[in-house]
Amino acid sequence: MAKAVVDKETCIGCETCVGTCPVEAITMNDGKAEVDQETCIECGSCVPVCPVDAISQ
Repeated sequence: MAKAVVDKETCIGCETCVGTCPVEAITMNDGKAEVDQETCIECGSCVPVCPVDAISQ
């Protein structure tokens, strides 16, 4: 696995991924999700919950 990455062009700011992350590595910045690469544990929990497929690993 790899660290999660958010495509800011695709992200709609729904915040679904924020509540899904078990280590709180995802925050909102200017209405878009942002992954703290140092905190991310590469679990992939956020990838399938994004309704617009803006998160990848």
